[in-house]
Amino acid sequence: MTTATKENKIINGVNVTKLEETIQTVRKQPEVAEFKFRAKNKWIDGGENKIEVGDFYGACQEHTRKKPFTFTADEPPVLLGKDQGANPVEYVLAALSGCMTTTIAYHAALQGVEIGGIESDYEGDLDLKGLLGVDPKARKGYKEIRVRFKVKTEAEREKIVELAKNSPVFDVITNPTPIKIVVEKE
Repeated sequence: MTTATKENKIINGVNVTKLEETIQTVRKQPEVAEFKFRAKNKWIDGGENKIEVGDFYGACQEHTRKKPFTFTADEPPVLLGKDQGANPVEYVLAALSGCMTTTIAYHAALQGVEIGGIESDYEGDLDLKGLLGVDPKARKGYKEIRVRFKVKTEAEREKIVELAKNSPVFDVITNPTPIKIVVEKE
């Protein structure tokens, strides 16, 4: 798990030397930490949408990927879709899973905690009465999300939970995030 070259210390596949250098840079130049991630969406039909993620701003400059990532969102037939892709609330679980896993690996590496493997399962409860406007008291989003990790490590369970909670997506889901909506009519 831990390897060291002449210049770089690698733990959990994370270049800890470069990560520590990044942290020091952010401490000296806080503006380097400001990022803007973007997504573009085009509705196709029914529940189907195509999402593209390409350019973003970070470390005081614009970044363009060689090829944008594209996703298809749809609904399963039981929700009147054509099942052309995961539905948006499933993408939320996917985003949470990727972010929490990466966060555990990175923060563990920073603390010298070796990880031999991470697997996780995510399940969320959603009540359609909120989305459909049947019950104004019913929440439109997830009522609860349950996460179960299987982690191969010597670290205590509480340490893994602590590390996972550093996830930006965990923060977005557990704390209100203001969303400003602008509509342009064609």
